[in-house]
Amino acid sequence: MNRLGVWLVAAGLAVLARGADYDVIIAGGRVVDGTGAPARAADVAIKDGKIAQIGAITGTATTRLDAHGLVVAPGFIDVHTHSDDLVEKLPRSEHFLRMGVTSIVVGNCGGSKLDIGAFFRGIDEQHVSPNVATFIGHNTVREAAMHGIFDRPPTETELAEMKRLVDRAMRDGAVGLSTGLIYLPGTFAKTEEIVELAKVTSPYGGIYASHMRSESGKILEAIEEVLRIAREAHVRAEVSHIKLSGENSWGRTAAVLALLDRARAEGIDVCQDQYAYTASSTRMRQLIPDEAFDGGTATFNAILADPQRKADLVAKMKRNILGRGRLDYAYAVVASFRGDGTLNGMNIVEAAKKLRGSDSLDDQIEVILEIERRGGAQGVFHGIAENDLQVFMKHPMTMIASDSGERVFGEGVPHPRGYGNNARVLGRYVRELHVLTLEDAVRKMTSLPAEHFQLTGRGVLQAGNWADVTVFDPEKIGDPSTYKDPHHYAVGVPYVLVNGVLVIRDGEHTGARPGQALRHTPPAPVPH
Repeated sequence: MNRLGVWLVAAGLAVLARGADYDVIIAGGRVVDGTGAPARAADVAIKDGKIAQIGAITGTATTRLDAHGLVVAPGFIDVHTHSDDLVEKLPRSEHFLRMGVTSIVVGNCGGSKLDIGAFFRGIDEQHVSPNVATFIGHNTVREAAMHGIFDRPPTETELAEMKRLVDRAMRDGAVGLSTGLIYLPGTFAKTEEIVELAKVTSPYGGIYASHMRSESGKILEAIEEVLRIAREAHVRAEVSHIKLSGENSWGRTAAVLALLDRARAEGIDVCQDQYAYTASSTRMRQLIPDEAFDGGTATFNAILADPQRKADLVAKMKRNILGRGRLDYAYAVVASFRGDGTLNGMNIVEAAKKLRGSDSLDDQIEVILEIERRGGAQGVFHGIAENDLQVFMKHPMTMIASDSGERVFGEGVPHPRGYGNNARVLGRYVRELHVLTLEDAVRKMTSLPAEHFQLTGRGVLQAGNWADVTVFDPEKIGDPSTYKDPHHYAVGVPYVLVNGVLVIRDGEHTGARPGQALRHTPPAPVPH
């Protein structure tokens, strides 16, 4: 061996002896740091789960990733998910990770785990792939305190118990209170009840997030309620999955955004989140008037057994759909119905034709009632205008969030947003349609949600922050998942790191579960 060979071997042994300078170096990429600043060429070094350095890096690393031609961004933060059962059902959360999401917020739309402390302990002990924060759900505490679903205000004792449950959740690390005011039992709650519960979160720096009472004809009144709650409770606010649903409401984006902008000018800290699709998804039960469930399933079944009460219910359902400018339920698609999987993927018109031999409006309503009688189903509802979606997306205070629960690959015909939301924004709305710049799209997925939800040390690529990193190909990223064929993971995301650990490598899940429980800990209580 010549002198050079001897020197190289000695140098290599010396490096092994002292250990590498960094755990990971992501080299040669285009860094989009999450702040909205222009992309720049730089390497990113990671050590002990944190960003160690950004720039021209000459040190050694245990793992070196080649990011030439790729964008290096902060891990995406999805502030509106329904993956509350991930510990038990889907701890790898592959559908989120493979579209670049490294942190999720659960407990939305009023539904959460009741014991937030136990929920976080489960994450600590069982381990999951993404970082997880949670709300405490208003529907959850209302039903627990009132021991059922009731169309009445809580008693003083019941309200006190609801406050106790919310306070316990905030002490255990919840980010705030969520409501789902089209869902039972939240739909029966008066504004004053919600104000009192939101006030409990205020000393902890909590946020109030709402699936509002209306996303269609009465949307302005619904937003006013959100703003009143934020104003009187002295909390930040979040409008969940902003949209204008149904043809009669399309085109009102200017009025909606003007109302929110006026509130911000007044001093209310309010943002909105949005998914990048023109269909929503929730339970098929939402097609049935709420009063049919006052008292639970027993009330609903009693109505179906009483010819007159059932006729009254059917008549109201007809008035509701015709009043929204629709002649049938073709916009409503069965996503997951355990009672009869052959209906999955069919709209209600098609299901009525299959089950009853007729697609009349009466037969469609009969199918909706029968589905609910047999345990209910998840649905996909087409009713959002593409132009409205783009206007909302462009607004500087709109975050990108999927509104998705767990996605078990191959199960049912779920909404594609759970597989492709972030990738769709970067592929369709940045690369193809130029609705957003690359830097602003990344900001809406990273620093904006991190700041609004007070997720300290996340959302921006800078030294000292947690090493949640998404590396993607801006020319290839996309969402092959569709409404008819949803079970496809996002493409164009070769690397994802959570707390400095590779969770996605070469586009595949590594099996790693480095996610943390993101307990909300504001710097200090905020007195009011």
